[in-house]
Amino acid sequence: MSPESQAPEALPSRRRRTPRGGRHRGDESFLLPPGSPALVLAVSGHARQIGTEIATEIARLVEIEHTGQPAHIGHLAGDEANLHAVLAGLRPERDELAAVVVPLSTGPDPALDHAVHAAVAGAPVHAVAAEPLGPHPLIAEALHDRLADAGLARADRIRLMTMVTAASGVIVATPGDATAVRQAEVTGVLLASRLAAPVFTASLNDEASVKAAAEQLRIAGATSIAVAPHLIGPEPEAALVARAAASVGCAHSAPLGAHPALARLAALRYVEALSTALAD
Repeated sequence: MSPESQAPEALPSRRRRTPRGGRHRGDESFLLPPGSPALVLAVSGHARQIGTEIATEIARLVEIEHTGQPAHIGHLAGDEANLHAVLAGLRPERDELAAVVVPLSTGPDPALDHAVHAAVAGAPVHAVAAEPLGPHPLIAEALHDRLADAGLARADRIRLMTMVTAASGVIVATPGDATAVRQAEVTGVLLASRLAAPVFTASLNDEASVKAAAEQLRIAGATSIAVAPHLIGPEPEAALVARAAASVGCAHSAPLGAHPALARLAALRYVEALSTALAD
């Protein structure tokens, strides 16, 4: 069930905050009533790996910009801040739903999704798993922003159009196999619409895939290419971005990091999963 649909009174109420300046002015937010299930971000890897500060910042943004309540972080490896331990530490009243676990990933990831569902199934409290953050137009918006940050694309906000500057074609490079590439193609199409330029997807785990995408772009007429990492930052594949770009002789933007769109999506996925759980 979508958060836009009519929902029971127990669902979080939606509100619109005072408009803020900048790109995300007027973003919708969600106020969680006292006693709402906890929002837990599921993060791949362990708590001391590079990039964990990104999850911490996204959790902070979820709280201050969207829900008004702290978001928890549960890691899928190691003993520190482990997802199972985080869920076990929650103390709901009676047998009520204690948590909604939101995978911190840009799209379906079989290994991460399996780990999340296993942790939810084995939790000593009642919890449910939400969908990953993407595909969603906000992921394409965030990719666009990171390309602009790197000087590889520019947004004309007056006419609400985008003009590619340093790159006339983009490779959306995603973690995972051919299945992950197909799933990321949805985001690639959305990004191509924003950029008015060709976009192809490739796997960061397969250098041949990146080279094939670059060749497709050149055939499509792209004279300069940029790699846009389709990941957040804690993923181990973040270390492969520079190598992938170098393999085709092009520049790359940074991973999405703690982009405000990801916090908004985490809150949205929470509400969607909570709506479904309460409707069942």
